[in-house]
Formats: sequence, C-alpha cells, structure tokens
Amino acid sequence: MPKKENGKKSLSCSCGYKTNKLELAILKETITKKDKDVEVIEKGELEILPITQTECPKCGNREARFWLVQTRAGDEPETKFLKCTKCGHTWRDYD
Repeated sequence: MPKKENGKKSLSCSCGYKTNKLELAILKETITKKDKDVEVIEKGELEILPITQTECPKCGNREARFWLVQTRAGDEPETKFLKCTKCGHTWRDYD
C-alpha cells in the first residue's frame, strides 16, 4: 500500500516489507465479480406457487405465478420472479 510518512512517500506490505524506491512501482488491483445462479422453478413446483394479477410483457395475459429470491446482499430487498400462467414467459419484477 502506498503511504506517506514524515513527508516521504513509500510502499509497504502487510508482511512488513517497505521500500522508498517508487520509480518502478506499479500499483494494480484485480477485482473478480462472481455471478450468482438464478433459482429455476420446475414445472411440478410451479403449481404450488401463488398467483398474482399482473400483465405478461410477452403475451399480455393478466395472471402470473411468483416467487421471491435473495439475489443481492442481505440488506437489500428480494427479487420477485414471475411466470406467466398462459405462455410460461419468466421475468423479474424490479419494483
């Protein structure tokens, strides 16, 4: 990590290594994002899900079954998934 002590710039590591030679220093950070799998509801399980009144964006049907999944951090709201009772189209509700 870059540091400034007594007006002098230096690099130090958590292992205890320190250096003032900054000419060849390259600071680089790599962040990897892990995609989460979306839970899929099988046809047999679909029949037990509740039905709500909403419009299917694909066919215009006014009924869909829905379920909730925690797709983000625990302090954020759940994602509502809907599946049309007529055409089977599945989509997310971001409200």
